[in-house]
Amino acid sequence: GSIKIEGDITLGGLFPVHSRGPAGVPCGEVKREKGIHRLEAMLYALDQINSDPDLLPNITLGARILDTCSRDTYALEQSLTFVQALIQKDNSDVRCSNGEPPIIPKPERVVGVIGASGSSVSIMVANVLRLFSIPQISYASTAPELSDNSRYEFFSRVVPPDSYQAQAMVDIVKAMGWNYVSTLASEGNYGESGVDAFLQISREAGGLCIAQSIKIPREPRPGEFEKIIKRLMETSNARGVIIFANEDDIKRVLQTAKKANLTGHFLFVGSDSWGAKNSPIQDLEDVAEGAVTILPKRASIDGFDQYFTSRSLENNRRNIWFAEFWEDDFKCKLTRPGIKYELGRRKCTGEERISQNSQYEQEGKVQFVIDAVYAMAHALHSMHIDLCPGYMGVCEKMDPVEGRMLLQYIRSVNFNGSAGTGVMFNENGDAPGRYDIFQYQLSNVSNPGYRLIGQWTNHLRLNSEEMQWSGGDRKIPESVCSFPCESGERKKMVKGVPCCWHCELCDGYQYLLDEFSCDMCPFDMRPLENRTGCRPTPIIKLEWSSPWAIIPVFLAILGILATSGVIITFIRFNDTPIVRASGRELSYVLLTGIFLIYLITFLMIAEPSTAVCAFRRLLLGLGMSISYSAMLTKTNRIYRIFEQGKKSVTPPKFISPTSQLIITFILISVQVLAVFIWFGVMPPHTIIDYEEQKPPNPEFARGVLKCDMSDLSLILCLSYSIVLMITCTVYAIKSRGVPETFNEAKPIGFTMYTTCIVWLAFVPIFFGTAQSTEKMFIQTTTLTVSMSLSATVSLGMLYIPKVYVIIFHPEQNVQKRKRSFKAVVQAATVTTQLSQKSNDKQNGESKIVPDRSQ
Repeated sequence: GSIKIEGDITLGGLFPVHSRGPAGVPCGEVKREKGIHRLEAMLYALDQINSDPDLLPNITLGARILDTCSRDTYALEQSLTFVQALIQKDNSDVRCSNGEPPIIPKPERVVGVIGASGSSVSIMVANVLRLFSIPQISYASTAPELSDNSRYEFFSRVVPPDSYQAQAMVDIVKAMGWNYVSTLASEGNYGESGVDAFLQISREAGGLCIAQSIKIPREPRPGEFEKIIKRLMETSNARGVIIFANEDDIKRVLQTAKKANLTGHFLFVGSDSWGAKNSPIQDLEDVAEGAVTILPKRASIDGFDQYFTSRSLENNRRNIWFAEFWEDDFKCKLTRPGIKYELGRRKCTGEERISQNSQYEQEGKVQFVIDAVYAMAHALHSMHIDLCPGYMGVCEKMDPVEGRMLLQYIRSVNFNGSAGTGVMFNENGDAPGRYDIFQYQLSNVSNPGYRLIGQWTNHLRLNSEEMQWSGGDRKIPESVCSFPCESGERKKMVKGVPCCWHCELCDGYQYLLDEFSCDMCPFDMRPLENRTGCRPTPIIKLEWSSPWAIIPVFLAILGILATSGVIITFIRFNDTPIVRASGRELSYVLLTGIFLIYLITFLMIAEPSTAVCAFRRLLLGLGMSISYSAMLTKTNRIYRIFEQGKKSVTPPKFISPTSQLIITFILISVQVLAVFIWFGVMPPHTIIDYEEQKPPNPEFARGVLKCDMSDLSLILCLSYSIVLMITCTVYAIKSRGVPETFNEAKPIGFTMYTTCIVWLAFVPIFFGTAQSTEKMFIQTTTLTVSMSLSATVSLGMLYIPKVYVIIFHPEQNVQKRKRSFKAVVQAATVTTQLSQKSNDKQNGESKIVPDRSQ
């Protein structure tokens, strides 16, 4: 059956008056709210328009209203009624009995259709209406695919498509600072297309990653929801769950989460199927706490309430399904022809009243049904003004109404709808999105329930002060894959998931160049403590107050004092036999060398500068080469005298003091010349060595201010002195046969042995500490102490005994009788044979003084 209301212009209507029937039966129970309320809303709107003198004056709108039974295939059959008038029938061969052509009543022509409810039904019907160019305005179909203007060009709707809802949800997620969420969808058009729209919009917006996208099957098997919760927990950082699902599925998800002890873990963002309904969260309020839900803005139309509650079986005969509604609403039975009584049901009196004898609450889409009818009326009104100016009723040009032209008028309507909000369509025939955003609040509120926290009309307005979360917490919880890295940590992105990364510390001498990379600091810098940049490495030098400096300086001062003492004593007793016997000229040279060796300590510890570096180079080897040259000359002389004496009685050449000095100075000049060549090739300068003190922890890194002398050049500088020293030692060993009574061969020998031992110890210490962070200090100290020790040995062996005799035993410091060179050599040869016996003779007891007067 269908409802037919006569009028000048007829509108079609499609409503789900009945639910879908069981297998094989097209229709089932009557739908009170979604069916009858909406259908009556259309009738109410027609009444209002027809009684409005300003809208379509003198034109009555009629209607042909059909039942879709909530089934797309059944709706398709029904909707063919609308296009019958447009299908040309060939009646040429049909004749009446009297031969006249038959009079066939013209089926009324439907200019536009209001409907349908379900998106799948609207899609089915839209395909047929498009063929016949009949515009259609839906009041409840929100599937995003209906926005495709190339496929559904005659379809418009006064409700926003779900893609707007998805956009609103993306905006909500972004506003809360989340970037890692999961999605849940009920299998079917609504859930899947909603989530698809969400995924697509979030992909376009960027900065939002989907952890899991889960589909809830139409017929869930036992354990299905446990599996879903388990999967959501695989990415437990994604606490935000976007849910496009029907009420039953929402309820089951919440129940399973509660069973799994995950109350308060998930932060749900629900679509309009959740809205502000209490049914899905009944007894699960604690799990749903903090859920943000979305609902198209809707208002209750007071005029419709008055209209509908005053309907009765008497005054509402035009609605053929009203009796059925009446029975269902009041749980009673009407006597209707051909229908048997059902036992146990009371008989209807007809005196019942809606909302007094039954529950009544206006269905949510009533407002949109009214807006859809009005949109059609406004479009026809504008068309009438343009095509039939000043004409009462429908003129020729609007008979029949041209569908494609009417569509243009529909798309350009703009009026205030039944709820006072604007009704208009975009180029795809979609209404603007207007949503209210709710949050379910439980703790710390006087009446728990959904609280309006914002709205979305093309952009989001969210009142974050109104929001509160599990346990009454006001802080927005996190739903992010990875938390921001600490300062000095770089992001190592996870492949394929732009919101996830691992944080890696920039280690060693690296600093954070940008979000994703570390870079080494320049060689003279070290990273800041938070590693966001680099800072200059502190520069250090050997301080006088350092223990590494105090010990060498102390030794050097003692040495200088001792050397000065010896020199002063020698000058004071310049003409006494002991001084003369020791070879004054060479002794002064040797003492100068020793003095310089002690002096080098101060240069090695002083703050490096060009001058200090130059003097270091000069004096480092000079002091030693002076003292060893002098010693070498002495030992060489003694050796030559005795070797010559074995062969002949003529004294060897170059044994006079002058020639001794010349030999010594020639030996010294080699060192000096080498140093000056070095000055020419590499002028001295200071450098800052950053490599030396660069431990793994940059906090302890230091730049060391030093002279440009490498370890190698330092050893080369000393190498000549070492050659002299070794040669000297060789001569000392060779001359060990010389009687002890003769001059200084033995003490020089001891000096050389001891010095060799000191220097042999020096080499491993010097090179063994090359890897140490204290390298510079250790090496400087080792070098200066070794040099001071070798100087002290020379001083102690060669001069201290003489000074002792000069000062404390002046009686031994007397001239012995002179002897010729021959006698000296003979004595020496005798003594060599008896050297074992003469070994224990006291020093200086019978000194043999060579005749210096030759």
